[in-house]
Amino acid sequence: MEDYQLCPKFEHAFELLGKRWTGLIVHVLLTGPKRFKDISILIPSMSDRMLSERFKELEAAEIIIRHVYPETPVRIEYELTPKGKGLKPVMDELQKWADQH
Repeated sequence: MEDYQLCPKFEHAFELLGKRWTGLIVHVLLTGPKRFKDISILIPSMSDRMLSERFKELEAAEIIIRHVYPETPVRIEYELTPKGKGLKPVMDELQKWADQH
């Protein structure tokens, strides 16, 4: 059997997006910017600690950006970057596949 080598970029994408909750976070943010609490409500079975971890990973990968608005109280929103928005066709195809199977 011959060894199969994956493209490192492809492998990295699957490593990131294959983590639990990451796909759901991206899916929720495809509808527009959201506050932490909004996402927490939309994905109720995910702990706040896990949401924070995933946000940090997605920010580091430049999939999302964190906006801090100097209001009282301070408002923080998370939004997909252009790179993150580029995942929309992928998410749409995954949704189609899930609907069929």
